[in-house]
Amino acid sequence: MAEQSVDRQLYVVIGGTGDLMRRKLLPALYHLIAKGPRRDRVSVVAAARNPTLNDVTYRAWAREALVAGGVPASELDVAWCDTCLHYQSLGRETPEDFARLAARLHALEQEHDFPGNRVLNLAVPPAALPGVVQGLAEAGLNRSPGWTRIVVEKPFGSDLESARALNLLLHQYFEESQVYRIDHYLGKETVQNLLVFRFVNAIFESLWKRDRIRSVQITVAEQTGIGGRGSFFDQVGTLRDMVQNHLTQLLALTAMEMPVALDQESIRDEKVKALRAVAEIGPDDAVFGQYAAGEVEGRAAPGYQEEAEVPGSQTETFVALRLRLNNWRWYGVPFYLRTGKRLPQRVTEIVVTFRCPARECLPPFQCPAECNRLVITLEPREGFALYFQVKAPGEMLRAEPQRLRFRYADAFGPLREAYETLLEDVMEGDQTFFVRADEIEASWRLYDGLLKHRPPVRPYPAGTWGPPEADRLLADEDWYVSPSE
Repeated sequence: MAEQSVDRQLYVVIGGTGDLMRRKLLPALYHLIAKGPRRDRVSVVAAARNPTLNDVTYRAWAREALVAGGVPASELDVAWCDTCLHYQSLGRETPEDFARLAARLHALEQEHDFPGNRVLNLAVPPAALPGVVQGLAEAGLNRSPGWTRIVVEKPFGSDLESARALNLLLHQYFEESQVYRIDHYLGKETVQNLLVFRFVNAIFESLWKRDRIRSVQITVAEQTGIGGRGSFFDQVGTLRDMVQNHLTQLLALTAMEMPVALDQESIRDEKVKALRAVAEIGPDDAVFGQYAAGEVEGRAAPGYQEEAEVPGSQTETFVALRLRLNNWRWYGVPFYLRTGKRLPQRVTEIVVTFRCPARECLPPFQCPAECNRLVITLEPREGFALYFQVKAPGEMLRAEPQRLRFRYADAFGPLREAYETLLEDVMEGDQTFFVRADEIEASWRLYDGLLKHRPPVRPYPAGTWGPPEADRLLADEDWYVSPSE
């Protein structure tokens, strides 16, 4: 949908003074609305418990947050902040508080001659989500004279049972077509480009199958520890925090079949089919780890239990998995998933290793052990690299690996933030890169057994690639990560 055609609407953020609003949502909304044709078509309403704020003081808070978030003070559109930002207190989130919110939204729509189109973005802690959903619905905010869309931030549940319960709650008051479950990884341009890369480039799609590919590795590595999230993270762990959502989304986009059409439901149908094809993950297919004291980039790094101040904690900060898909395209091809904190470098990438030729058929070439690899880097140096063999100069028939590389920054310049892409999709009603109810349940079903019967947590020094036990998952190959540059 063209930017000029976006419906006139109110974008309402419940939790409008929280960290997510300050760091992600507010800057994204500013860039989407303040400088373009949406300026007169979208107004933002922040709702939060703080009873001391009003429109004037909230606008001052927002201006400070935008400058802190990277908007130069000299370029800040103060007029937009003072006319398009509004604040409504939710007090203790009683029925009366939600009724007052509904009345305020109606008054703003009357003032701006808006037709009643509303986005309700729930930037609230998971424990508050059920009460907020019920409060909004009981105030009549699940319906409007126009359309209503509700945005739900991750984590969506903590296991299969809780995810099902949340889906039931949402479906009690909202249609599935109204629900936008947001995973910011799906807003990254490089993640979305997986569809184009695979299905538009016939050279790769024709090779994307079990008789051409030996293995697929998906790595999301972080150099940082848990920072100030200790109390939250210790109750969650890496399997819930990273694997069930981010890595599983990358798995689905890599493994899915060609959709019958490039529309939102066809694409989401194929993602669900891919997840349902994953075989049960056994105890020999998973390794959990927790970082101990070590060294990252030449600096001493404390262990997890020192940072989190939770002596004896068995919360995992590293997960490595071996998955197999029981379908025609991928039968027999292992998918390796790896993610962790305090690893040697920050990188998110998908490594597709193609099958090697039969070397006994290639005399007199001196062939190295490397197979052809396609490396799709999602961050921080977004792009692609294809590793292949060439004859080295000289008399001997010796092959050595070389690389063809594409970088997004070279071709397109800086990429915009993922939240900006996703909020634009919400405003325009495109659910393609949002997670459907059955997909949420299919992803939780993969890991429910590991949550109930957890593998032992192995220690690994900060600054290493995880516990050595993770290497055994790969059998006759090694974990691969593209070198830092």
